[in-house]
Amino acid sequence: MRTSQHLSAVLSVPRQDPGVDPAVLIDRPVNVTNHLTIVPITFRQACAFIAAHHRHHRPPRGMKFALGVAAQDELVGVATVGRPVARHLDNGRTVEVTRTCTNGVRNANSMLYGAAWRAARAMGYHRLITYTQVGESGASLRAAGLRPAAVLRARPGWDAPSRPRATYNVDHIERIRWEVATSAGQSARLPPSQHPTASWGRAA
Repeated sequence: MRTSQHLSAVLSVPRQDPGVDPAVLIDRPVNVTNHLTIVPITFRQACAFIAAHHRHHRPPRGMKFALGVAAQDELVGVATVGRPVARHLDNGRTVEVTRTCTNGVRNANSMLYGAAWRAARAMGYHRLITYTQVGESGASLRAAGLRPAAVLRARPGWDAPSRPRATYNVDHIERIRWEVATSAGQSARLPPSQHPTASWGRAA
């Protein structure tokens, strides 16, 4: 009974205080000295956490698997992994980290990326990709072994007079595709001198 209650507590999404902006929560420094642990979570739990804490993305519509990271009995971060959104990258051996989200606990994000890659390799995938906006340091991705692979031009969005669509915060912003791959999944990467992050430093 105690084991069941403990697992339920670990996987529960912490309640957000009324009136607190999620954008503030994601940037608020959180001092946690306890050991962080990767835990299994459901798609519903991942979406609830992302909806409460993510700065500019809504929860994804689907996934292949999800991971959580917990400090003691509190869920402090989640990651969802699915098929690549870009069809030309969806070769059956590549997966994409579609969301990562934490409440500010140090090292939680890089821990999620590392666990996602280990899980993907165990499932037979050869490459894992994800995206950041130009201007973001990518420190957590570097720590997990990912490297810049391509710079993508800003998307104009999908809205048109003949086909109205909602606009999102990630439209009109250049992005960087990051990746990590096994020897079987290696693809061309940008030379270090052409990395868009070369002048940003490597602050943790």
